[in-house]
Amino acid sequence: MPGMMERIKRFARSPQGRRTAEQARRAAADPRRRAQAQRLLGRLRGGHR
Repeated sequence: MPGMMERIKRFARSPQGRRTAEQARRAAADPRRRAQAQRLLGRLRGGHR
């Protein structure tokens, strides 16, 4: 049974993994999506009181 990192590498090389990575790159380039992600991360880190 392959380890977790090997499974991630295999997924990243697959067509579905490449599509997912491209979608993430596009979302990161969009200022509104970037701000939305920052707010979410802030809440997850406990910044929301």
